[in-house]
Amino acid sequence: MKAFKLILLAGFAVLPFAAAAHAADVDPVPNVAEENDVTSFYLRGDLGWSFLEWSGGDDDSALNLSGGVGYQFNENMRADITADWAGEYDVAPGADMSTTTVLGNLYFDWANDTAFTPYVGAGLGYGWVDDAPGDDSGIAYGLAAGVSMGLTDNIDLDVGYKFRDIMISGSDPQEHVVSAGVRFNF
Repeated sequence: MKAFKLILLAGFAVLPFAAAAHAADVDPVPNVAEENDVTSFYLRGDLGWSFLEWSGGDDDSALNLSGGVGYQFNENMRADITADWAGEYDVAPGADMSTTTVLGNLYFDWANDTAFTPYVGAGLGYGWVDDAPGDDSGIAYGLAAGVSMGLTDNIDLDVGYKFRDIMISGSDPQEHVVSAGVRFNF
């Protein structure tokens, strides 16, 4: 009986060391923040077609070029600064017009488990209108919607629609842009 008590006492004395050894064998809980860390800077470039609606002249369509730099805050929010140019619109016989905007944009991405990420966005900035009668400029705003698809970990293909309005004296030129582009994430 004395040996049994000694073994039982030794077992209780070793128990804390056994628990510590067992705890060391357990896989650590993964850090979810590190696995979902999608923050990064990015560069973007887009090529599209713009449709002008303007009561100050004829409606027309023209090439649209866009580029920008941005930052992805998390899997749902990103922001960028973009410069867009569209033209040469034929707004009257012998009269062409082009537009340029620089906008600060904020986007909401619907992150999901598919390769496609839908988004919506809005932007505010400044715009310039260069036309035959004269040049004008003013506050500009834009709205955007589209979908991006991850081609690699660092490259996303983007297809979208943008509405832009440049508020100038007289009639505001409004543009509807359909574009495709690429985002390079760093």
